[in-house]
Amino acid sequence: MKFSTQEEYGLRCLLRIGKAKTANGLTIPEISQMEGLSTANVGKLLRILRLGGFIESARGQTGGYKLAHPPEEININKVLEVLGGRLYEAGFCEYHAGLEKICTNSIDCSIRSLWSTIQSMLDHVLNKITLHDLLGKEETVTILVENFTEEIHNIHKSN
Repeated sequence: MKFSTQEEYGLRCLLRIGKAKTANGLTIPEISQMEGLSTANVGKLLRILRLGGFIESARGQTGGYKLAHPPEEININKVLEVLGGRLYEAGFCEYHAGLEKICTNSIDCSIRSLWSTIQSMLDHVLNKITLHDLLGKEETVTILVENFTEEIHNIHKSN
């Protein structure tokens, strides 16, 4: 399992915009230079983030990209869903049925259970993390994620 470059670079662009201290926001060339990405790629990612409602753009000489909401209102799980989708969702089995119309393991599938459980755990952690959290120091985010994963462990232990 790995995250796509679209998710990684899109999140980096969103973080860069969130860190910007300018009233007008940042332009595509500025973000491109700061992140070491092509302007075409940054333009594509910003379009996705804008259509997802996370950023807004202003045209003209003083234009740029700014957050559409305060950082504490931007949920990272929703950002990742817009950038690349979910690891597991309804229709997953039909999409991965191979040459058949229905997966040969559709009745009793331990793999489906695995992906579904992992998605649930990811949702639990990612739904609690906001852009505001990621704008902090790496150590703070590490502690935050460790606390959320400990919550998951405690929930499963009590069940």
